[in-house]
Amino acid sequence: MKREAAVILLEFLLLALLLGAFCYRRWNEEKRTENSSVSVEQASGWETKTVRGAASDQKTGDGEEDFIKIALTFDDGPHPFYTEQLLDGLKERGVAATFFVTGEHASLHPDVIERMHEEGHLIGNHTYSHIQLKSTNRETFKEELVKTNQVIREITGEEILFVRPPYGTWDKALEEELNMIPVLWNIDPLDWCSKNVSCIVQRVTSKARENAVILLHDYYETTVTAALQIVDSLLEQGYTFVTVDEILLE
Repeated sequence: MKREAAVILLEFLLLALLLGAFCYRRWNEEKRTENSSVSVEQASGWETKTVRGAASDQKTGDGEEDFIKIALTFDDGPHPFYTEQLLDGLKERGVAATFFVTGEHASLHPDVIERMHEEGHLIGNHTYSHIQLKSTNRETFKEELVKTNQVIREITGEEILFVRPPYGTWDKALEEELNMIPVLWNIDPLDWCSKNVSCIVQRVTSKARENAVILLHDYYETTVTAALQIVDSLLEQGYTFVTVDEILLE
């Protein structure tokens, strides 16, 4: 009996170590990108296509537009339930976001993609199967981007300009080859490995600043709850939520 208990404890410790290593890796990625510029330089020479949605109508109490801009972005979706729940909350608050969707999930839930498009959100490419770019799979990675663009275009009728490379790994040559603009981030609360709503909210609101790009994932119930609390908090602080094109291509 003691031996079985020891084995269970050892397995638990091993699982905790693996989870900790996973989170540490994402934390390191956040630190590397946190101070890097998600700048207009990346977009120079590109044709600008501005998406105007609910965010364009946000104003301060005296009728003047509030230009403290910040972008809320979501990766990995659409999820058939959580993304719909998130869209309900964003619509209620008059806020537009940017969704970097996988082609696989977009194919499964075209109605959600169509709703995103109709409600003024910007839709970007997050590869077809959430593949990470490596030196050994460049062509496969490129094919997934092309395939996902096609999936989204067939649903919305529009070309896709922006791409969020999984894990932030990118090859600048692809920008010319595919006529796409990479979008990274500078606020990452690691929501994918946390079920603590308050912690996620605090991590974002404490780092919020003008023209920041917030990374979240619309595939978790916790994230949906946290995201709407983040929106409420930052709106109270005078921020205006915009899609990433209004930051990169202004």
